[in-house]
Amino acid sequence: MAAIPATGPHSGPNYNRDKALDNSTKQYNQLTGLKLFAMSCSVVISVDEFAPFGKAGATSLFWLLIAGILWFLPITQETGEMASIDGWGDGGIFTWVKGTLGEKSGWTAMFYQWIHITVGMDTMMYFVIGAFSIAFNTPWFNTQPLVRFGLMMIILWGCVLIQHFGEKRVGKIAEWLFGLGIATPVILLIIVFITYLVQGNPIYIHLNMNTMIPKQFNGTTLVAFVPFILAFCGGEAQAPHVKNLEHPNQYPKVMLGLALTAICFDLLGSLSIAMTVPKADIQNSTGFVYTYGHLLSSIGLPGDLLGKIVGILLACGIIGELSNWLAGPNQGLFVAARQGYMPKYFAKPNKRGVPMRIVVLQAIVVTITALMITFDSGKNADFAFNVSMAATTAQYLMVYLMMIVAYMVLKTKHEDLHRTYRMSKSRGFSLFIAAVGFIITLVAFFITFIPADGTPANLRSLYVITLIIMCLIVTVLPLVMYRYHGKWSKDVAEYLKEENKELTSSNK
Repeated sequence: MAAIPATGPHSGPNYNRDKALDNSTKQYNQLTGLKLFAMSCSVVISVDEFAPFGKAGATSLFWLLIAGILWFLPITQETGEMASIDGWGDGGIFTWVKGTLGEKSGWTAMFYQWIHITVGMDTMMYFVIGAFSIAFNTPWFNTQPLVRFGLMMIILWGCVLIQHFGEKRVGKIAEWLFGLGIATPVILLIIVFITYLVQGNPIYIHLNMNTMIPKQFNGTTLVAFVPFILAFCGGEAQAPHVKNLEHPNQYPKVMLGLALTAICFDLLGSLSIAMTVPKADIQNSTGFVYTYGHLLSSIGLPGDLLGKIVGILLACGIIGELSNWLAGPNQGLFVAARQGYMPKYFAKPNKRGVPMRIVVLQAIVVTITALMITFDSGKNADFAFNVSMAATTAQYLMVYLMMIVAYMVLKTKHEDLHRTYRMSKSRGFSLFIAAVGFIITLVAFFITFIPADGTPANLRSLYVITLIIMCLIVTVLPLVMYRYHGKWSKDVAEYLKEENKELTSSNK
């Protein structure tokens, strides 16, 4: 069986040299299992899905187990295997899909991964505005479309401005904001929630086999599965770090720990809302902050004041996460731009090496989606939140569908490629697990088009039409762009020659 060529940055004719470079810098890049675990948690665990989880009530446990164990965990193992193949350690989705399904598919998958977060940023900003509306006692932040859109633009373009100063500074800011504004509030929420239960305060749901398993599986109940899938999206982004692990065989343990931690955090976070707030009172964009204040008051603390402080912290934490998402995916697209997948205009970084032109492009796309969703929803903040969350999920699941197919092709046709990790010694078992993941992903994709529970009757058609239009645009756009790959490659190659001359002359 003929081997397919490596396709990552550390591949091709310079593969041996780049492999030696990896070894020489090992002391700077080597990771322990604990460090990789911490990095993965910072990507996967977020608080803006806790309120939708809470609306699912006791069934949240059922959906979390399905999404976490039958979907998320196998996918992380599949990506770990692909990332461990010689020459595939860099490049992520682009490298894996390109290596098995071809160049056009690799570019398309990476574009899907980049574009999905544009709508995801809308979801993050809706959460931030909801938190601020409670913290500052200004509900009109969340009910007036023009005000909501204006605040989104301040948050978004403020984060874009920060990108100009370089990834190192952005990373430090985002790291501190994540620890202060997400990790700390979630851990404290769990402590407060346990205290609430110990004190014997009233609860609104009870956990048993009859309440945890949905009584029927129809559109209304299945749509509750959407936010649980979204909660685990992004875990595969850390798979390329397998090559930097001190002991690569620790990777499955790291991912198992991530899955269990994410399930526990999400479960306790959602239950803290579902068990202490009536379902009818839970709003997706404000539910987490509202619950915090309610819980603190119930255990005898000044919930009104402390809840507002926590709301500000949570908003800052999500803003830090937003900055991270602006910095990360754009680097992948920048690499593609310098390989001729975009016009040469986007292949030029600023003086600090930041691809600001691509960052601005992404911000413009976010602005357009925010404009469409925010004003379509009117005063209904939950409708805007639900549409943006469903669109984010649908677009990311398109990535996973291609990635799983790439893995199945890898196991079927390229089992001879050398790798340091395998999901299973049995190729048949690996293919079976991948097939199950593909079916779950495909079903979840179509479920996203079912209007979320509580969507007003007059907005249900608009909900579906908006999602269809957004997904069609995302599907067609990378295919149209690929048609110009040949021309753009020549233009970019000429630009890179000029850039190299300038760098050489400036270094003399």
